[in-house]
Amino acid sequence: MLPVRRALVSVFDKAGLEDLGSGLADLGVEIISTGGTARRLAEHGVPVTAVSDVTGHSEILHGRVKSLHPRIFGGILADRRRPEHEAELEQHEIPPIDLVAVNLYAFAAAAAAPDATVGSTVEMIDIGGPSMVRAAAKNFANVAVVVDPADYPRILEALRSGGGLPEEFRRELALKAFRYTRSYDAAIADWLANGTGAPARDEPSPLPESVRLELEQVLAPRYGENPHQGAAVYREVGGGGVLGGFRQLQGRELSWNNMLDADAARKLSALFGAADDDPAVVIVKHNNPCGVGRGASLVEAYERALACDPVSAFGSIIAVNRPFPEPLAGAMAKLFVEVIVAPSFDADALERLGRKKNLRLFECPPFSAADGAYELRAVDGGFIAQHLDSAPEDPREWTCPTRAQPDETQLRALDFAWRVCRATKSNAIVVTNEHQTVGIGAGQMSRVDSCRIALDKAQLPLAGTVAASDAFFPFRDGVDTLAEAGVRAIVQPGGSVRDDEVIAAADEHGVAMLLTGRRHFKH
Repeated sequence: MLPVRRALVSVFDKAGLEDLGSGLADLGVEIISTGGTARRLAEHGVPVTAVSDVTGHSEILHGRVKSLHPRIFGGILADRRRPEHEAELEQHEIPPIDLVAVNLYAFAAAAAAPDATVGSTVEMIDIGGPSMVRAAAKNFANVAVVVDPADYPRILEALRSGGGLPEEFRRELALKAFRYTRSYDAAIADWLANGTGAPARDEPSPLPESVRLELEQVLAPRYGENPHQGAAVYREVGGGGVLGGFRQLQGRELSWNNMLDADAARKLSALFGAADDDPAVVIVKHNNPCGVGRGASLVEAYERALACDPVSAFGSIIAVNRPFPEPLAGAMAKLFVEVIVAPSFDADALERLGRKKNLRLFECPPFSAADGAYELRAVDGGFIAQHLDSAPEDPREWTCPTRAQPDETQLRALDFAWRVCRATKSNAIVVTNEHQTVGIGAGQMSRVDSCRIALDKAQLPLAGTVAASDAFFPFRDGVDTLAEAGVRAIVQPGGSVRDDEVIAAADEHGVAMLLTGRRHFKH
């Protein structure tokens, strides 16, 4: 048990400072402090000794050097289990420090500020703070370190109830401190690696030479993809949170599969932006869309999405690109749904959806990929990385090599089909009309098989529909299959050695074909 007689308090984030300071003072703890922290404590009537009074030296270099002194670090680092250390402290008249309460300059926030410069950001690189934190954490056998204001009440409670801080608690605080400084240093390294404010590039920046992953567990599903697999959900420390920082408003605990499907549904719904597009509804099953619709209202969009494949929609995940209204809750009443993802829910919609106690409701901000964002996927022994497939598409840049040219209605339908196709597992074929998916063939080893599955799944008329293919047609058989079923326009990347043969097949059928020049494999 470590009694606390002397504490060093120096914090940038001053949340909870007054309570900590007054609580320590009431317990008879001597407090030494620096600059703004000392002033804040004094303003609230907390007795405090300035670090400069301890070191006998004023702060220098505009505050860059104030705590880096043997009279501070000797008091923190002395191992009091060793008589020779105790003797040296006495020889140099250095009182030991029992508690170090320090948090660091807000470097990440400073670097992200719109008006940040290299000079201003460099000044937010803390030196003395991390040194004190690491010293105290190293010496947790003799010193307690606290970097998180949320831990102040636990510190005070332990001192009030037990008269000291147990070793297990000090070890826990030390672990938290080292993780804190690790994250802090990594943020600085990332800033330096990213060019320290260099001009933006026209193309995505190169992938980093090294990648730091700092994750903390936020959820523990009952199991993974299958009941015999353990599972956990982690968020990136310092990031925006899982699924953009979602809130679960109701429903039973999440599963691993729920999280993957919710992520897929949210990302696909983001391809139908709220500002420029009609209300849209996305229905996802096993990471693939099984119905997408748009309309004048979310109810109309839902009915169109459901009509594509009402059987597969059972037990699905649904995402919308607008606030979720009560009429949509009524329209969905008869369908069993696992999760609904929306930017927000109207109060009357929540009341109605609340009648299904197990239905999970996710309130998520719309997905948006940052410039240069990349994703990681685990493989045995490491990870592979790639930039997100998030570049915008402009149908006006597509070329049409066929004699038949798409009309405006077909162009709108092709744009719709192409958006859905890029979010569908390859090999992907998506058949649509202007407002909804008609048939989806996903994840097949043969492209012509994907064509056949998309047509076989169709519950709506195929005559006059359009189709999208995520990659080129290696043979003309896919075009023949689609055209013979009634598809009248096709969008695909092109680039096959048999492009001429494929285009000729489209001409034979009187089908318009657009080439995007960009593939959208999704493995």
